[in-house]
Amino acid sequence: MTNDFITNKKQAFDLWAPSYDWLLPSVFYQSIHKRLLEYVDLPPQPHVLDLGCGTGRLLDRLAAKFPDLWGTGLDLSQKMVRVARQSNRHRPRLIFVEGKAESLPFADGQFNAVFNTISFLHYLEPKQIFSEVSRVLSPDGRFYLVDTTAKSQPELNVTLGALGKVKFYSPQQRELMGATAGLACVGHYYLLGPVLLTIFAKPV
Repeated sequence: MTNDFITNKKQAFDLWAPSYDWLLPSVFYQSIHKRLLEYVDLPPQPHVLDLGCGTGRLLDRLAAKFPDLWGTGLDLSQKMVRVARQSNRHRPRLIFVEGKAESLPFADGQFNAVFNTISFLHYLEPKQIFSEVSRVLSPDGRFYLVDTTAKSQPELNVTLGALGKVKFYSPQQRELMGATAGLACVGHYYLLGPVLLTIFAKPV
């Protein structure tokens, strides 16, 4: 079940990759990213990770705003990573790699911040994602989680056509998963409609 689930997701995004930046999601994400950047607070010369980086648009915007930032983008889709590499305007400060968020190929405490925008809904093992994020965050690091939220219940299952099953979480459920992984919730901020930013901090 797990392997089939991941394979189906990967195939869907591989097919989407060539036209991704010219479709409606590109406009939607631009609005989300613009609002997200208003809440981002980074130390000097930060090392950041973008999970589910897609074509690399968020890291591109972060690198433009923070000239001393070094960033790594990770995505399950090889073709998304390829597009991100081809459009990378900030070499060598940004790199893009293929991989799974459930088993991050990075060292403990490697990043000052981790970003995850509109992809947490796809993860089959959300608690494992939180655990891995906590592991690769440095002390006092921040996790910026952006996704559609479910207000009326802890979890909401939905099927989205070719993208298959996705799951949305309430603010309280996000806090609970973060706390289980040792991350403290700093706050919740609505960016656009039901799209909620939750900021977590790793204790010093």
